[in-house]
Amino acid sequence: MIRKLQIRILLVVPVIISILSCSSTSILDKVYPTLSDGKYDSEFPYKNSSQQLEEVSNSIRLINSIAFYESYVFDRYKNFTLLQLNQTDFEKNAVEKVYFNRTASGTGTIIFAHQGLVALLTVAHIVSFPDTVVSYFVNPDGISSQFVESISIKLKQTNYVSDFPESGELDVILKDKNMDVALLGKKYSPNETNNMTVFQYPWGNSTELEWGSFIYVFGFPMNYKMISKGIVSSPGKEKHIFLIDAVFNKGCSGGIVLAIRDGVPNFELVGIVKSVPAEFENTLRPLIKERDLEYNPMLPYKGDVYVDKEQVLRIGITKVIGIETVKDFLISKKNDLISMGYNFKDLFSPTNQTILKQIH
Repeated sequence: MIRKLQIRILLVVPVIISILSCSSTSILDKVYPTLSDGKYDSEFPYKNSSQQLEEVSNSIRLINSIAFYESYVFDRYKNFTLLQLNQTDFEKNAVEKVYFNRTASGTGTIIFAHQGLVALLTVAHIVSFPDTVVSYFVNPDGISSQFVESISIKLKQTNYVSDFPESGELDVILKDKNMDVALLGKKYSPNETNNMTVFQYPWGNSTELEWGSFIYVFGFPMNYKMISKGIVSSPGKEKHIFLIDAVFNKGCSGGIVLAIRDGVPNFELVGIVKSVPAEFENTLRPLIKERDLEYNPMLPYKGDVYVDKEQVLRIGITKVIGIETVKDFLISKKNDLISMGYNFKDLFSPTNQTILKQIH
């Protein structure tokens, strides 16, 4: 009798599991009827994916870039034109020599790390400083004159990631200013890249994004590693450029944008953050030196003032470079990449075999 009861229980359990499974699937189908439609999701993720998102975050790095300049300043009343200075030794005609630097920061993603070679994907504008900067005197009417005030020559540029080996310096392997895409890399000893986390998810297609597609964004706003969420607008409005409403701040340029196809954790890389609209505003500010007491806003200010040109970001409108642009960029440079030892056969997932065949 007991044995017969055990057999009946064993037969009933699979039936219960089957019913629960079907019920669960039915509930998901009702709540998320388009979850398995093969398209990018516009729904908020229905289950936890923190572990996968943390893995992605381990592949991104803060990139700092600094350029050092030597500047030659000329007399206002000598009226040197650029043509005249190019035909003479402008260093001898300068009345002063000064030094300064320019800095930029952004986000890079490790897309290759093998046998000591490492490569990070980012945008070109955070590592692009002009070799020469020419400034001109301004006429009394506020219009720039033809007479040169200074010529600045770039002496050196350094791009680095703070937690990378050998002080973290990286070379610009490839760069295209028009596409605004760059690849940074370096050759280290083989064991120094063993613990680097490489981005492993498939490279998707931004052309398949729709209005309202849900996305995640990774970056370093104000030097803090962060993840943000948003939705897509204007997909396909510009060639391989789309908009997202995720909050953008300085340091986010180059950050990766992930979409979800048929539920988490089916993430796909669909773009990299390019820029946010910004405007410059001129503001009158009190001229307060470091040792001066803090200005009391309750009392009228009677000291000197100066004009400060400030960049104002328009938060909530962010341009993203579609991942197809990056694919085209890599394909066009395949010979250069291979000659430098960057074999991308293990970079893309099986869903991107077409790209692999084109690269090889």
